[in-house]
Amino acid sequence: MLRALLMSLSFPSLRSAALASCCVLAAAALPCQPAVAAPAATTTSGSAKASKPTKHTKVARASNASGEKMLRDDGPEVYTYGRREDVTTFAKEVSAAHGLDPVWVSEQLAQARFQPTVARLVMPPPAGTAKNWAAYRARMVDAQRVRDGLRWWQDNEAALQRAEARYGVPAAMVVAIVGVETYYGRIKGNFKVIDALSTLSFDFPKGRSDRTAFYRDELAAFLRWCAAEKRDPQQVKGSYAGAIGLPQFMPSSILKYAIDFDGDGRIDLDSHGADVVGSVAHYFAEFGWERQQPTHFGVAAPVQAGDRATLLAPDIVPSFTAQQMADRGAVLDEAGSRYTGPLALVELQNGDAAPSYVAGTRNFYVVTRYNWSSYYAMSVIELARSIRQLRPPEAAPAATAPQPG
Repeated sequence: MLRALLMSLSFPSLRSAALASCCVLAAAALPCQPAVAAPAATTTSGSAKASKPTKHTKVARASNASGEKMLRDDGPEVYTYGRREDVTTFAKEVSAAHGLDPVWVSEQLAQARFQPTVARLVMPPPAGTAKNWAAYRARMVDAQRVRDGLRWWQDNEAALQRAEARYGVPAAMVVAIVGVETYYGRIKGNFKVIDALSTLSFDFPKGRSDRTAFYRDELAAFLRWCAAEKRDPQQVKGSYAGAIGLPQFMPSSILKYAIDFDGDGRIDLDSHGADVVGSVAHYFAEFGWERQQPTHFGVAAPVQAGDRATLLAPDIVPSFTAQQMADRGAVLDEAGSRYTGPLALVELQNGDAAPSYVAGTRNFYVVTRYNWSSYYAMSVIELARSIRQLRPPEAAPAATAPQPG
């Protein structure tokens, strides 16, 4: 979902925000998912040592500063995985675990290509990159995205009203997710998903926390989905992290949370329609969205550094009552002081300027299940509010849930 994964970076820096606007969101970190649901532990794990390309494989090579041979990013051709030992072993295990045709699985993986660009984009930003909520918000809540969101809402009015009634997720939040993840379908990603997932499954780059096991589970889920939907794995496009469609669902999230909301017998996340709306709302509901509850309240952080550190320690996980926050010196707005659910003190850094703070509710935490980042969650919430403000009063349903924030 721009889970929009969904999302292996813990913080969507300005670099990843630019990626979200230029190549996916969702890839505003890894997609989409964002924080995606934990992958099923049914496929192989661990990273087998990569064997060399077979004799018939053409490889574009260059040398790095130390003289080590490496694949060149601008090479005219990259190698196919072919019959590499770790790939064929993975194919056999996935086929056996999920009842897939072993010949079909093996053939699909043999055609997958290593993509140097994918390996580069999945890396974290340079050390010392400043976090800046004001700049991130300006990029994600721009005037054109707001106008496009209003139009997308109008085009999907009936499905949004139905999803809100069924799942309790405000229409504005669903609209904003699609806007942040893919700019309403403009930037769904143009990578072959099987190439992206194979690259991250069998050649995950060094220099950051290894997520080979996660991506192998996603690759298995992708093959399961293609087999079930009778899709050609070589034709499916998505983000560099393997997120798919307008909501940028990772394959495992498609299997778990995507729904046929228009009743036509298939799930279509690539077009503007009810399935996108229903799937995003269903995703939020499954992660515990609370009907008729806000996402956050205004708060002034404690003056004392020790109290502030205590309240910030759980990060975005709601862990304190309003009274406990007050006892530590946090000053909640009037509505927040009356709130009976758990809260989290959320800090949003603004570069060299003073940080911004909000008190996040369970619903704020649910938004971060799409992408584990308070900056991402606030951009979705702010985009939802900006779009909703353009809606004429007569356009709103007669009985609407309290809106974000």
